[in-house]
Amino acid sequence: MNTLTVPFLSFQPQHVAVREEIMAAVGRVYDSYWYVLGDEVKKFEQAYCDFNQVTHTVGVANGLDALVLALRVLEIGPGDEVIVPSNTYIATWLAVTQVGATPVPVEPNPATSNLDPSLIAAAITPRTRAIMPVHLYGQACEMGAIMALAAEYNLYVVEDNAQAQGAAFNGQITGSFGAVNGTSFYPGKNLGALGDAGAVTTNDDALDQKVRVLRNYGSQQKYYNEVVGYNSRLDELQAAVLEVKLRHLPEWTRQRQQVAAWYDQHLAGIAGLRLPVIAKGATHVYHLYVVHTPKREALQQHLTAQGIGTMIHYPVPPHRQQAYATMQLPSGSFCIAEELAATCLSLPMYPGMSEEQVKAVAANIYNFKD
Repeated sequence: MNTLTVPFLSFQPQHVAVREEIMAAVGRVYDSYWYVLGDEVKKFEQAYCDFNQVTHTVGVANGLDALVLALRVLEIGPGDEVIVPSNTYIATWLAVTQVGATPVPVEPNPATSNLDPSLIAAAITPRTRAIMPVHLYGQACEMGAIMALAAEYNLYVVEDNAQAQGAAFNGQITGSFGAVNGTSFYPGKNLGALGDAGAVTTNDDALDQKVRVLRNYGSQQKYYNEVVGYNSRLDELQAAVLEVKLRHLPEWTRQRQQVAAWYDQHLAGIAGLRLPVIAKGATHVYHLYVVHTPKREALQQHLTAQGIGTMIHYPVPPHRQQAYATMQLPSGSFCIAEELAATCLSLPMYPGMSEEQVKAVAANIYNFKD
């Protein structure tokens, strides 16, 4: 038995590599005496525009706020419905609820865990205003079919790109398809800040301007407020850190994809263990490497005992959360999401992982006996 311990996540390899650059950026902000909505935010917003191949990036406080502001500027609210995945982190649904609209869940493709385009049309009603695809675990959704449906039914698309910075579908990068889109820079994301942070992306000049007003108390000019806005601003320190990290993101993505390739190789052929599947035309940046097994709890306990860190993304689908009990969606309402929640297990994944570590994880899975 390979006894090498492997944490689920370690920032150490990334942060050691960029420490001098990060410290220089932090020092620059500290000495600037300007800490909110200054030159560092502008610099990062432009850099992220270039990376994400969009015209506008608006830095905001976090990923949930990014989605809320995206829906707000599209004037989606009470009486409206938004198509959401039944299989996602709850923030996707919360954004819809927070603007007063109703989340309408649609099941995922069980192979990819992403929203199944073939099931969307049946969920569309006269009240539907938007589709919110989530590029879950780092894999791009099947955006060709989703965009075609949106055009056919005259709906907005708002991408939740929190887990997939740099992924693409048919060569187009995620976060650039929708009318307006949200992403998160929570520390554990592929592009992570040193605290909460997020951004809205769009190619629409008018929507960009509306987001900028909403994020800053509904104001363009200090103390003059045009609309009822939010305090949701990306601060200078996080922007400076993110701009440094963004330069390294392509290499970190390459490393994640290499780790995934090692997993694919060393986990091949294990009975009852389903490995990630990538849809035709999609790329995967492996925010997470998620396997599925009906013996999930026992396997997780076994790996924990051997010093292998794992997590479950996510153990309870949104429709089964107490927060959405009023929707009265009992067990069995969305069987695919419930089955994925009961069988998913996220294995260690981060830039800087070695093949030796992957082999250690695989060896312990091979030796698992329920």
